[in-house]
Amino acid sequence: MKIRGAVLESIGLARPYTESRPLSVSDLDLAEPGPGELLVRIEAAGLCHSDLSVVDGNRVRPVPMLLGHEAAGVVEGGDSDLAVGQRVVMTFLPRCGDCPACATDGLTPCGPGSAANGAGTLMDGAIRLTRNGEPVFHHLGVSGFATHAVVDRRSVVPVPPDVDPVVASLLGCAVLTGGGAVLNVGKPQPGQTVIVVGLGGVGMAAALTALAHDHVRVIGVDQLPDKLNRARALGVHETYTPEQAADIKASVVIEAAGHPVALETAVALTAPGGRTITVGLPRPDARISLSPLGFVAEGRSLIGSYLGSAVPARDIPRFVELWRAGRLPVEELVSATITLDEINAGMDELADGKAVRQIINFD
Repeated sequence: MKIRGAVLESIGLARPYTESRPLSVSDLDLAEPGPGELLVRIEAAGLCHSDLSVVDGNRVRPVPMLLGHEAAGVVEGGDSDLAVGQRVVMTFLPRCGDCPACATDGLTPCGPGSAANGAGTLMDGAIRLTRNGEPVFHHLGVSGFATHAVVDRRSVVPVPPDVDPVVASLLGCAVLTGGGAVLNVGKPQPGQTVIVVGLGGVGMAAALTALAHDHVRVIGVDQLPDKLNRARALGVHETYTPEQAADIKASVVIEAAGHPVALETAVALTAPGGRTITVGLPRPDARISLSPLGFVAEGRSLIGSYLGSAVPARDIPRFVELWRAGRLPVEELVSATITLDEINAGMDELADGKAVRQIINFD
């Protein structure tokens, strides 16, 4: 079938992207879903730093590639247990369920899923996208910046019809990554403090999830005043720049900026016996400078958390229930709604640090 989507043509082009235009909105051909795959009509998709990291070259992927990994839509066909009309959340790391990594309860990324993501294919190695007869690679098994997608059944989680498409899209990445790090790794207890360093979409989702816990104090740290103001508007108890936060300590500190200085800041803000949880994805050549003494002498931990150490089929329903109960206002993460044709301008906004979550609303 014919679809329309945003294809990354070249990696590492100069900014502004509104001029270099690394992404082109193209007409493509989408093949029929194979065994265990679904055809999904995309309703909403979010722009995330993991998309930007492919555009700017921090994460090298094969091109041309149809970008987008944070999305939700409605099943229109395919070979699975899901009925036509079922709303689904896309998740950017499919889990095979059989490899040793899948036996770690979310702690370790799935081996076959990670390999498929790196190769730009679906789980079975297939490529269902072409343009003028030439293959176009899939982004993280989703390719959600398009009117339709063919995805592996293991890349989606069904949600009830009352879950708004925009909310559903954010559950698949921002909330699953930031919120999952809080629920699955941080596990704050009443009376504890959670600090979130980096208040983009993932960091804000972590802060909102921490606020959903009773009797937990939440502090936001960022360099941009607009993000500190937004965090306070969302209910974060205190906000500071990194310099202002220098003397504050917390039992749980989430680093969501994807920058080595931010991780060093997060470690410095971690109290004795506390956990520093890093979910940001820095450049592959990034390095940090830390004294190891505090980890031993003060019993502190530094923990990496990919996709919030989540099992999507288990955790997305947990977030749905928090949202239904009014304790997780996911809608508040949306800072702008854009069209597919504005995708390059959206990447500029993301690179400038101005956006929390920009949403492409296909409906």
